[in-house]
Amino acid sequence: MKAAICREFGAPLTIESVHISEPGAQEIAVQTKACAICHSDIAYASGKWGGTLPAVYGHEAAGIVTRVGAHVTGFKKGDHVLVTLIRSCGKCGACTSGQPTSCARAYDDDPSPLSTTDGAPVVQGMKTGGFAEHMVVHESQCVALPESLPFDAASLLACGVITGVGAVVNSALFQTGSTALVIGAGGVGLNTIQGCAIAGASSIIAVDLAKEKLMAAKEFGATEALLSDESLGDKVKALTNGQGVDYVFVTVGIASVFQTAPDFLAAGGKMIMVGMTGIDDEVSYKPVNLAAMNQSLIGSRMGQTVLPRDIPWLLKLHSDGRLKLDELISNRYSLEEINEAFANTLEGHSRRNVIVF
Repeated sequence: MKAAICREFGAPLTIESVHISEPGAQEIAVQTKACAICHSDIAYASGKWGGTLPAVYGHEAAGIVTRVGAHVTGFKKGDHVLVTLIRSCGKCGACTSGQPTSCARAYDDDPSPLSTTDGAPVVQGMKTGGFAEHMVVHESQCVALPESLPFDAASLLACGVITGVGAVVNSALFQTGSTALVIGAGGVGLNTIQGCAIAGASSIIAVDLAKEKLMAAKEFGATEALLSDESLGDKVKALTNGQGVDYVFVTVGIASVFQTAPDFLAAGGKMIMVGMTGIDDEVSYKPVNLAAMNQSLIGSRMGQTVLPRDIPWLLKLHSDGRLKLDELISNRYSLEEINEAFANTLEGHSRRNVIVF
């Protein structure tokens, strides 16, 4: 099969023929139909988070089941499925307490199903490897999809949507009638905004550097849209009667934004850390300020999503017209155009770019 391989950090991906193994006992083979591009894929391919090469990245995918392993019971050949990086053992403390995104064994060093045509190993990025014509993944990474849902829109549910909406409903435990500030109006930010709207926010303030993204934020439910500049703090105070907001969602991976975000919180407010910074980035806070104001800093990996619970709910919201999916797609590219898609994503003007097979 064809796959986009990263052979050198920061260099263009190359389209090559690779071998993929048969599915194991608890694994599923999937023909990839669509895989959206997340900034995490670009971060890995740039070397921002380290790792081993060569590798096939891509983790926001959807496709059709072609084969199932011996012990797989929930899927069959021909099923339309969502494929995510949320891989869980179902047995560790995190899994048994309903926190599969914190699974202690999710990324055990299992052999990759990918190899070059001469037998050299190829890393399966994030245990998914969606920038390829086929994937072999653990059954816990998949959820069945209705055949009526187009694959390009469906793929967005695998990361961007669940990360943004999940940050609101799962991580923040958002209270109806509360106020929110969403910093960053990219793909994840837009989903965080529509998550706040779905949760019943009384006001949603979107912040970004780009005016076109702020226009999109309004489309997805923001009640106010502010350019990020030196007067941002004063603007937020003016919109909240000097109190600050109940929730701040940081959806960008910029350390300096994490540093200043708690300044926007009201007493008892929560800052939800959604975006991923570089592994060496650091910020500092004065604990006394947070403690005295009963404020919280909360991590949110993949929106703390529980796939069998959350995906059916999101699908229902979409079918009811309450969750936007198609509107998130900016461009569609072939696998051979993946470097162009990466470059367009890095320009910062797209919502989500999707590789369509």
